[in-house]
Amino acid sequence: MTIARVVTAAALALAVTAVAPIPALAAPHAASGADSVSGLAPSWRLTPTGSTARLRGLSAISRDVAWASGSVGTVLRTTNGGQSWAQVGPPDTAALQFRDIEAFSAEEALALSIGTGTDSRIYRTTDGGARWTEVFRNDEPTAFYDCMAFFDHRHGLALSDPVDGRFRVLSTSDGGRSWQVLPSDGMPPALEGEFAFAASGQCITTAGGRDAWIATGGSTSARVLHSSDRGRTWTASDTPLTVGPSAGVFSVAFRNSDTGVAIGGDFDPANTADSLVAVTRDGGTTWREPYSAPAGYRSGLTWHPHLPTVLIAVGPTGSDLSATGGLTWNQFDGGSFDTVDCAHDGACWASGEQGRVAVLGYHR
Repeated sequence: MTIARVVTAAALALAVTAVAPIPALAAPHAASGADSVSGLAPSWRLTPTGSTARLRGLSAISRDVAWASGSVGTVLRTTNGGQSWAQVGPPDTAALQFRDIEAFSAEEALALSIGTGTDSRIYRTTDGGARWTEVFRNDEPTAFYDCMAFFDHRHGLALSDPVDGRFRVLSTSDGGRSWQVLPSDGMPPALEGEFAFAASGQCITTAGGRDAWIATGGSTSARVLHSSDRGRTWTASDTPLTVGPSAGVFSVAFRNSDTGVAIGGDFDPANTADSLVAVTRDGGTTWREPYSAPAGYRSGLTWHPHLPTVLIAVGPTGSDLSATGGLTWNQFDGGSFDTVDCAHDGACWASGEQGRVAVLGYHR
C-alpha cells in the first residue's frame, strides 16, 4: 500500500466516518470502521529504527516525537516523525527489558524494566536520554512490576503482580523522582494464579485526575480493578474475556471515568480465545461483549484523542479499528505490533517485534 502522508485528525475522521458518541450500548451504525465516502482508509507506515529489539513500550508525544522501549535495554527516541531513531537507553542495562515507557516531552521520560526482584526498576531522564537517574529499584523478591501510567505530569502509578496475595502498587507525586509502595489494605485479594501481563505497557491506565484501572488475567476470571482515589483503594469486576494461564485482559483504555474498553485473549497461539473484547459505560462496574471483535489476540489498545468513538487495537496478527466505541471492529493491517499510542495532536504510533515502529497514515 502507498501511504499518502501521515494521518491528521481530520483525515482519519474521513477514513473511519463520523460516528456520534454512544452514551449507551445501542446498536452500532452500519458503516464499517474502514469505509468512507472519500475512499480513504487507515494503514501503518513503518519507520526505520535500525533495531531488532522487541518494543513493547511506547509513548507518543506528537507527530514528530515518540519514544519506544523494549528488550536488551533498548530505549529509542525520534524527534523527526520517525525518519531516524536514536538509541538513548540507560547505560549498562542490556540485561533488562524495558516493557513500558512514559514520556512527557522530547526531553523527559521514565522507563520501567520488568522482572522479579531487582530487575524491576524505573529510570528517569530530563535531557532526551543523554543521562538517566535510577529512581526506583525493587527490593521485594516476589514483586514483578509490569506497567505504569500517569494522571498528569506529577502523579502516576506503577503496578506489580501480587505480593502476599494482593497486587502491589507504587505511587509518585513528583513526576517520578521518587516512588512509594501504597498500603495493600485497600486492594482486594488476588485470585489464585492472577497476574498482570507485561505485554504492552498498558495493564494499568488512568483517566482524569484520580481514576485508574488494572487489567488482569491468568486465573479463573479476567478482571478489571478500579480506583477512584489515585490507587489507594480498589474494587474488582469480572469481564467476559477468555480466561486461562496465558489468557485474560491485556490492555484497558478509558475515554473518561465511565467509558472504557478491555481487550486481550490468549497469547498462546495453540489456544482458542472466544472472548477478546469487553466494553463498559459505568466506569468498569459491569462489562459486556460487543457486537464484533478482532480476529485474534490483541495486546495494545488506545482511544483516538480527537475522535470520541474511535479506538485502535494491535497484536501479533494484525491491527483493528473501531469507530463505534468498541462495539464493532474492522481489521485494517496484518502486521505484528505489541502496543499502540496516540499523541495529543492526533498522531498515532505502534511498535512491536524486530524493532517495528509505525505511524498511522491513510491510503485510497
